[in-house]
Amino acid sequence: MYDKCQCTMNPETKLWKKVKKNTPKIHWSRIESWSSFGIPDLLGYHDSCGFFMCELKILHGSKLTFSPHQKMFHLTRSKRNFIIAEEPRTSSIKLYGSSAIQGLLTDHRETPCLALDDWSHIERVLINAPLDA
Repeated sequence: MYDKCQCTMNPETKLWKKVKKNTPKIHWSRIESWSSFGIPDLLGYHDSCGFFMCELKILHGSKLTFSPHQKMFHLTRSKRNFIIAEEPRTSSIKLYGSSAIQGLLTDHRETPCLALDDWSHIERVLINAPLDA
C-alpha cells in the first residue's frame, strides 16, 4: 500500500519514528531546538539512568555535518549524550557517544560506534543496561 505521508517525510523524521518504535523502554521527547541552538533532537528518559540526549543524523558520504553549536554541545557534554546516524541507502543504524564527534567530522566509517544495526543493543547502551538485560 502506498503511504504518501511516509514518502514526503524528511529522512530525519523517519529516523525519529524508527528510534521511537524500536526503543520502547525509553520515554522520548522530541525537542524543537530553534529556540536553543545546538541542543540535540531527542530527550530520552529511563528509570535506571535518568535523562540523556540524542542527536539524529543522516549519513551522506564519509563525513557528518554539525553546526558549530552542535559541535560545542557534544564536545563539552560527552557523558550520557549520543548521536544516532542512519545510512539511508542501506537503512544501517549506528549509535555513537558524543565523544566520537571529532571522528565523525572526519570520517564516520573510521570511527568506532557503540552499536550497529541492533535496536535492542542500541536501547541497552542508551539506558546503560547490562548486556544480559
